[in-house]
Amino acid sequence: MHHFLPNGQGLEIRKATMEDAPAMLTYFRQLTDETDFLLFTLREASELSLESEKDFIHSFRNDKKDLLLVAVTAGLLVGSITIKQPDLWKQAHLGQLGIGVLHPYWNMGIGRRLVTAGLRWAEQHKDMEIVHLSVFSNNERAIQLYRNFGFMEYGRMPQGVRQKDGTYGDTILMCKRIKNL
Repeated sequence: MHHFLPNGQGLEIRKATMEDAPAMLTYFRQLTDETDFLLFTLREASELSLESEKDFIHSFRNDKKDLLLVAVTAGLLVGSITIKQPDLWKQAHLGQLGIGVLHPYWNMGIGRRLVTAGLRWAEQHKDMEIVHLSVFSNNERAIQLYRNFGFMEYGRMPQGVRQKDGTYGDTILMCKRIKNL
């Protein structure tokens, strides 16, 4: 899918390929360095290898029940979204969403476009009925984005995440029904 950013640059949202592995590794390390809104730390991201990134992409390419999309502008990978379906039959109607956008590209509509593409895919998925996610309670911009898409809060885990500075924050659990029962 081709889009244009407010600055006029083109934006492509597409499935990740094996050739994206080096860019995905660079992107993920930069993402973990820029924000404290991910579960991974920079140290943990630094321990990832090109092979582990290839394995990550490969797992999505070979599994039709899961999705990995990347956002690319000017040849740079700047965002991604994943939706993963559990292997267990009793939870096969669920999809867990994860998303990230590099900080210099915030407020350009990339997150909105990634969520739109992910939800469209989920709606076409034969088994998926509910998309859910967890978000740090201090990530107000992400929470508002999810609410704009109709996600609702269904729970909260007090002190669910430990921040870089050693303090704790709550995790908000959100979901969106994409198909009626």
